[in-house]
Amino acid sequence: MLGALLLALGASSPAAGLPPLSHSLTATAAKNPAPALNLRDLDGQPHDLAALKGKVVLVNFWATWCPPCRREMPSMERLAQKLRGDNFVVLAVDVGEDADTVHAFSSRMETPPSFPILLDPHGRTMQAWGVAGLPTTYLIDRQGRIVAGAIGGREFDHPEIERAVRDLLKRD
Repeated sequence: MLGALLLALGASSPAAGLPPLSHSLTATAAKNPAPALNLRDLDGQPHDLAALKGKVVLVNFWATWCPPCRREMPSMERLAQKLRGDNFVVLAVDVGEDADTVHAFSSRMETPPSFPILLDPHGRTMQAWGVAGLPTTYLIDRQGRIVAGAIGGREFDHPEIERAVRDLLKRD
């Protein structure tokens, strides 16, 4: 009965009633160096953004309770898979949650992320990066500079975002 009611109300999917995901990132004028990012992933392995110089990195701040964050995760995985091996790295930084919560979420995904999910349980990295809302995404060039960003959900495998990443991959 509840299922029929939800279907009738147009809530047949988690995205029902939500605005569409955007398909662009905004270029930054200053090209400032990215702040430090030293966090552990779900398996306890350390990750240091500084060690990724020479690669293009997409850093996404998110949480499992955030609807646009959950909606954009599959497209982030598709982009990561499409550009795998091209010196492109995705780092998803979960904010304010423990590993068990994030594991439970990722295990329910149709295609669990192949990229590292890092934990920022107290939000210190989020604060250092000046993140004002979730999800927030930054695109980092090979020199470790923030070259683009966005607040709000994105369709990461949209041709516009893919083109922006590929353009960065072509540069030295």
